[in-house]
Amino acid sequence: MGRSYLDYNATAPLRPEVSRAMAGAAWGNPSSLHAEGRAARACLEGARETLARALGARPAELVFTGSATEANNLALRGLFGGPAGERPRLALSQVEHPSVVQTARALVASGQAEGADAIAVDGEGRLRPEALRRAVGRQTRVVSVLAASNETGVLQDIGAVVEAARAAGALVHVDAVQRFGRLPLDVASLGADLVTVSSHKLGGPRGAGALWVRPGVALRPQIAGGHQERNRRGGTEDVPAIVGFAEAARVATADLETEARRLAALRDRLWEGIAEAVPGVRVLGLAAPRLPNTLSLVFPGADGEALLFGLDLAGVAASSGSACTAGSLEPSPALLAMGLDEGTARSALRVSLGWASTAADVEHLTRVLPDIVARARQEAA
Repeated sequence: MGRSYLDYNATAPLRPEVSRAMAGAAWGNPSSLHAEGRAARACLEGARETLARALGARPAELVFTGSATEANNLALRGLFGGPAGERPRLALSQVEHPSVVQTARALVASGQAEGADAIAVDGEGRLRPEALRRAVGRQTRVVSVLAASNETGVLQDIGAVVEAARAAGALVHVDAVQRFGRLPLDVASLGADLVTVSSHKLGGPRGAGALWVRPGVALRPQIAGGHQERNRRGGTEDVPAIVGFAEAARVATADLETEARRLAALRDRLWEGIAEAVPGVRVLGLAAPRLPNTLSLVFPGADGEALLFGLDLAGVAASSGSACTAGSLEPSPALLAMGLDEGTARSALRVSLGWASTAADVEHLTRVLPDIVARARQEAA
């Protein structure tokens, strides 16, 4: 058979509905007053309304960005840089996305934040309640937590995070990139203050992200320029990309429960086939609530990169974890935080399904994987 793409947590292929919507988007500058500019403005604000409905938000609460990484940076950096001597702290989990981890480190290194406190996780990748209570205190300005792990698919208890933050007077930022479009997400009832979402995980174009900002939360713009996005993010908006983002969100959330059941069935079928054919394999986060599309596996005794190369040659695209750390020789910090030793962490394989995934893709991987694992283990012995 042809290739099987099983790396939706990295990016998704463009949906046909999105391609059509983008082709029909106006090309003018939405800040211009002439007819072409007004047409582009109408497309932009229509997309904002569509995305807001999908999120349970008001259109004015959304800030469009060039990516989820930019939105995460805006969420965290935008809360710091206050008066001299005011250097509060951040709290973030040990399994956060690199865009949050690196931003927190930069804020501390620059002196804008006094420190970043790590919230420990258990063996399933869930926040430890006692660690959450210890990490969030009176000096904490913001707590940043993934709604769903990009590596394991494990879901965090956002309600518990919000409760701890509110008790300390802190704000809550949620990176919901992996959850949005796969499980219900209503920002108005989530309890958070800032929520990041992304286009290309849903089957929309790259180059479009958004940050939801609760009314009353003040952010310092990180990109200086014009008055776009209600003075929160300078730069001419990419109208076709934003239109595509909104259409991807509309399609992904239109029949969420049915699609979630379909993907969970494929995921579970895949796990059953692999467990039967490959000795020693185990699933990460199996005892925790997870995304319906994600299967994170470890194959002790095998090297993860060897597995990926073997799968690629066999026509399967998968991942060892976060695409943003691809090429790194170091084991995943998130997996180490879950208690895995370095060798086991290096044997990780992430399979993530999406809108175009089929039973044939599952059968393809199940058929070729046992021999690839066996060869990888022999090479590493």
